[in-house]
Amino acid sequence: MSHNEVNPQRLSPGISIPDPTSFSNFQRHIYQSFHPPLFSTNPTEWESLAKENIPAANFGYVYGSASSASTAKANDEAFNRYRLKPRFLVDVTRRDVGVELFGTKYKSPILVSPIGVQSILHSDAEEATARACHRVGVPMVLSTAATRSIEEVANANQDGDRWFQLYWPKPQYEDVTASLLARAKASGYKVLVVTLDTFSLGWRPTDLDTSYLPFIWGQGCQVGFSDPVFNKMFDEMQKNDTRSLGEKMAELWSIMRRPGTVFGAARVLANAKTMVKSKAWIDVINSGTYREWAHLKILKELWDGPIVLKGIQTVEDARLAIDHDMDGIIVSNHGGRQLDGAVASLDALAEIAADEKVKDSNLTIIFDSGVRNGSDILKALALGAKAVSIGRPYAYGLAAGGQQGVEHVLKCLLADMDNMLANVGKKNIQDLSRHDLQILPLSKL
Repeated sequence: MSHNEVNPQRLSPGISIPDPTSFSNFQRHIYQSFHPPLFSTNPTEWESLAKENIPAANFGYVYGSASSASTAKANDEAFNRYRLKPRFLVDVTRRDVGVELFGTKYKSPILVSPIGVQSILHSDAEEATARACHRVGVPMVLSTAATRSIEEVANANQDGDRWFQLYWPKPQYEDVTASLLARAKASGYKVLVVTLDTFSLGWRPTDLDTSYLPFIWGQGCQVGFSDPVFNKMFDEMQKNDTRSLGEKMAELWSIMRRPGTVFGAARVLANAKTMVKSKAWIDVINSGTYREWAHLKILKELWDGPIVLKGIQTVEDARLAIDHDMDGIIVSNHGGRQLDGAVASLDALAEIAADEKVKDSNLTIIFDSGVRNGSDILKALALGAKAVSIGRPYAYGLAAGGQQGVEHVLKCLLADMDNMLANVGKKNIQDLSRHDLQILPLSKL
């Protein structure tokens, strides 16, 4: 070889080989399959697919927001105020998107949010979601309002990672709380997520306009109906009901007349016993009785694992979570389903994660509300979240395709996120920071 000739191989300092197990490989899998995926990979299409597949009232329950839906809109709009900065000529051929939460290493930074009443989306309900999470390797957070028992979901999830979300029973029923947490612990749920913003339901016109609340008919009550302490309490309530048969029949007749149709009356009659029990369970977990910060010590006595508070939206409450020795918070406004006119959850995250007391603490921050694609995930991580919780997208996937639908949505989000991580020039998600964002006017930075 002449001294003027150049060997290209000698110029390369080393060659990185892409990881064949990376989430972004889902893109290559689709192209090499030579046929379209189960349904669209476009997140904006998932909502309409779900709407086509299930009854209007069922869809409305998941889709609906509080009052004017301004909080839900604010959640969406907030992501457009934070723009990712691409960086190039960085060897990001192999990337690590894993994260450690409360001593457990997870394959990715996403969780599946606790969504109740999944049987209105698909007949396999939470069991389908649990199986999908196990297959994809994503932690599932089970809702107290599930349509399957704690144990049934654990069986479906097998050796997957799972957390339990608590709609905290009112103080008169701490024994029910203790029973729920004991069952969750015995069934392998590692983390307790306590929802703070739903001691009473938000004002939701979509449901109100159709008088649709699935819990009345026993849907979303299975965690309670399968609880031995609640069942014992309910049996005692029935025994202590001193009303005459005539009084009970009069009440039933009054309820049967409410729907105003023969079909409605027949439905009430067919579900009369379930409706009585549902009413009792709703009174336990959603009675409008609010808790206080001092009550958290009760949960710390009943649960020996990590406790995460879901619904934190202010620096003040994040500091109180630290003061009360909580392990983590989920910055969430319930997807805009509770308080109308509230701050966008992403803006709340920006403020909370920038607080000096929060930064100096060991508080784990998880983000929820409004995430729809991979770049949304990266923006939340760059603003200070350690993990991101996915809500409506996977619910729409469940409605569109059951277990496979949930798997498809999760794979799409993970592939999109992994792909975007490479485009911002990062080898792992821990390298993301606010420096990777362009902050537009009206942002909270």
